[in-house]
Amino acid sequence: MNTAEQPLWRPSEARIAAAGITAFTHRAETRWGIALPDYEALHAWSVRAPEQFWTSVWEYGEVIGEPGSTVLADGECMPGARWFPEARLNFAQNLLRARDERDALVFWGEDRVKNRLSHADLYRQVARFAAALREQGVGPGDRVAAYLPNLPETVVAMLATASLGAIFSSASPDFGVQGVLDRFGQIEPKVLVACDGYYYNGKVIDCLGKLAEVAARLPSVKRVVVVPYVHAHPDLGGIAHARLLADFVAAQHDVTEIEFAQLPFDHPLYILYSSGTTGVPKCIVHGAGGTLLQHIKEHRLHADVRPGDRLFYFTTCGWMMWNWLVSGLAPGATLLLYDGSPFAGQGTLLFDYADAEGMTHFGTSAKFIDALAKAGAAPARSHRLDTLRAVLSTGSPLVPEGFDYVYRDIKADVCLSSISGGTDILSCFVLGNPALPVWRGEIQCKGLGMAVDVFDEDGSPVREQKGELVCTRPFPSMPIGFWKDDDGARYRAAYFERFPGVWCHGDFCEITAHGGLIIHGRSDATLNPGGVRIGTAEIYRQVEKLEEVIEALVIGQDWQDDVRVVLFVKLREGRVLDDELVQRIRRTIRDNTTPRHVPGKILQVDDIPRTKSGKVVELAVRNLVHGRPVKNIEALANPEALEQFRDRSELSD
Repeated sequence: MNTAEQPLWRPSEARIAAAGITAFTHRAETRWGIALPDYEALHAWSVRAPEQFWTSVWEYGEVIGEPGSTVLADGECMPGARWFPEARLNFAQNLLRARDERDALVFWGEDRVKNRLSHADLYRQVARFAAALREQGVGPGDRVAAYLPNLPETVVAMLATASLGAIFSSASPDFGVQGVLDRFGQIEPKVLVACDGYYYNGKVIDCLGKLAEVAARLPSVKRVVVVPYVHAHPDLGGIAHARLLADFVAAQHDVTEIEFAQLPFDHPLYILYSSGTTGVPKCIVHGAGGTLLQHIKEHRLHADVRPGDRLFYFTTCGWMMWNWLVSGLAPGATLLLYDGSPFAGQGTLLFDYADAEGMTHFGTSAKFIDALAKAGAAPARSHRLDTLRAVLSTGSPLVPEGFDYVYRDIKADVCLSSISGGTDILSCFVLGNPALPVWRGEIQCKGLGMAVDVFDEDGSPVREQKGELVCTRPFPSMPIGFWKDDDGARYRAAYFERFPGVWCHGDFCEITAHGGLIIHGRSDATLNPGGVRIGTAEIYRQVEKLEEVIEALVIGQDWQDDVRVVLFVKLREGRVLDDELVQRIRRTIRDNTTPRHVPGKILQVDDIPRTKSGKVVELAVRNLVHGRPVKNIEALANPEALEQFRDRSELSD
């Protein structure tokens, strides 16, 4: 058998035996009197018998709360199914079950700030913050908004909010004023928690001016709580209703216990936002019970997070992966928080962090892995990484060469879990499995309890063929709905219009012969030259293999009653897109894909526009090229990059 037919990694028998998914499977077999000999059987049962499966997740995760006697009501409705309709629980209580002196949170702010909180410290801080919120009049259904870096105080604010039954929503401090108002202005928070600034790549970025403007333009806010991060004594004079965090909680010094509100399973917990690159962001409301159960399943079974593990994900508070990371407290993990540039210092800081803190799970984006590879970094030779068991990647498809890089230059014996889902479900449709092999370029498996399929244009299931990622049965982490969408019309239109009664996620993908998945890009960014659907990731994979190319962006331009593929490339410093490189790019794409994939135009740009969470914004560029407005540039991390795509004369011939 040649190497292409061999997996990149297989778990040892010892690792399989120790995995949480193995223990869960044995318990389910005993509990329900069934045989589950392999993952295919386990997944089939989880979809076929959702009442049994989600009951098992509740029990295995030792959820604190009352489940009630009904697991699923109106299960044939999608949307409309109701999970655990009689249940009562509190999300924060399930994350604060420990009160000992072990680390709960460890924080690095680049190489400038380090901090840690024990479980006992975390509980005490949440108790005081919750009491202060209650004194401010915050109760069930009220909104608390955070304009914060990935700090321990952000976790405290969220848990305090959830303990009361209020709704938490966050944005990272690199958002501009309008981006914050576009989000928080819709949900009208009662309290705003914010920072005085943050560090990025060794620089201090002051936020007090932006915060003053945001506070002045959010009339619903009755109190602004400022967390000092970059200044010892920030000047709050120009900020309406502002108090320092220490002053906000000072009167609660003697509070040591938390009154956890016991709430329905579908009680709203979080409001997250669509990327907003084509209009004002949608406000997506997620329920406490569905989020908790789905994250317990993903952490304990798919990511194999165990009590005492050290879980890291490089994320900001404007990305759903922050919410996902924080749920790692439920299985008893220590959260390793980081804020700042991933390349701060000598560019090795995250791997220094991994060694210093005994990191077991390293979570990042596919773009970060690609950037490491382009830079020639080899952490396997510069760092021990002896505790590392899993590398998690999301944000965009991880190309096969990224898989090669991880196993060659980061660690050979690690479960590389490429995962994919979204803000829409606050979780994953497809993800990793510590008991399965890793095949080059493939996401390992469908998520348990998720009836994932791939449909062709006619709504028929297909295998080893590209199509739409769908989910054909309800699952607990489906959103409650959109904010102020009382009749659910916008919610249904977003996910259920294409295939009625089926969730259509908007990813262009295929199911492989191994039962894994490959994501080829977003469906709305899919190219259609000559009527043939092409995923953008297929082109990126080929172009970004070239040493000269740092990254790329591809769109379909309407041209002469067809679609022309247009590729924009960002090159290494000092490199120029000459005819030789253009031909080499075209030849590389043609030799490894099809003639349809070859761009009609290849143009050089200085930068590639992306969202705050690092996703390339193909739709925004396509709109610019076609003379259409880009409605919400505040959603972009580098909106100035868009100007290079406007009125390009090369695209008129």
